[in-house]
Amino acid sequence: MALDNFTPEIWSAQLLVNLHNSLAFGSSAVVNRDYQGEISAFGDTVRINSIGGVNIGDYTKDTDMGARQVLSSSQMALVIDQAKKFDFEIDDIDMAQNNPTVMGGAMREAAFGLANTADSFLSAAINTAVDGSARDLGNVSRATAANTYLALVDLARVLDENNAPPQGRWVVVSPLVYSVLLKDDKFVSFCTEVNRASIANRVVGTIAGFNVLVSNAVVGAGTTTHEILAGSTMATTYAEQLNKVEAYRPHARFADAMKGLHLYGAKVVRPDLLAKFSSTA
Repeated sequence: MALDNFTPEIWSAQLLVNLHNSLAFGSSAVVNRDYQGEISAFGDTVRINSIGGVNIGDYTKDTDMGARQVLSSSQMALVIDQAKKFDFEIDDIDMAQNNPTVMGGAMREAAFGLANTADSFLSAAINTAVDGSARDLGNVSRATAANTYLALVDLARVLDENNAPPQGRWVVVSPLVYSVLLKDDKFVSFCTEVNRASIANRVVGTIAGFNVLVSNAVVGAGTTTHEILAGSTMATTYAEQLNKVEAYRPHARFADAMKGLHLYGAKVVRPDLLAKFSSTA
């Protein structure tokens, strides 16, 4: 396969599409990208400014008002502190003996690997932001589907109490917890082909006001305790860039090679809009 047969621009775009399609925690159903801006290098920082609350008081006719409130502000930093790479080659002999689309398959594998790594990073960051807080509602047994459904209702209550908007609410569960939900009519009755087709970004259904996503990146997936993370898309902001994708011929090899660099970072800007349960056996 001649190097001219694939250009960095074409492969870079293909990888980015595959990457976004593979994300769960990094999808627009869970996080926002409001502050992504221009990311060009590892260590870049996006500054996020916020204004404190405005006091509300009584007004009395024909009476001067008291001292005006001086508004306060604060600033958070979204730091692009994650840098992940891939670098592989395909020997010319293997390329000649196999289907020419082998490079496309390898790029899809690279996209899946990058997405899985980014999702695990986001899952851990979101879990840390709520772990041990008043919004960490403890353990729930998944012995029956009803237990899990009631846990989701309680998670929705926490978001209601913190004034989270009803739109853009999500819950991410492991495949094991998802299998429990599939045994509950309150979930399955909405989990239709039409329902799934109307919602993008790996959402598999809705329940208790949440869009439901399934991911192996859930903290604890594969152990006896699986975290059930819920929140609003307003809670976490994520920024990424597929910084470089380069095709090259390795020195001293007859092979085509491809390497890429994925830069990203995340910031929980509204931890009060996150909540969780720990699903136990």
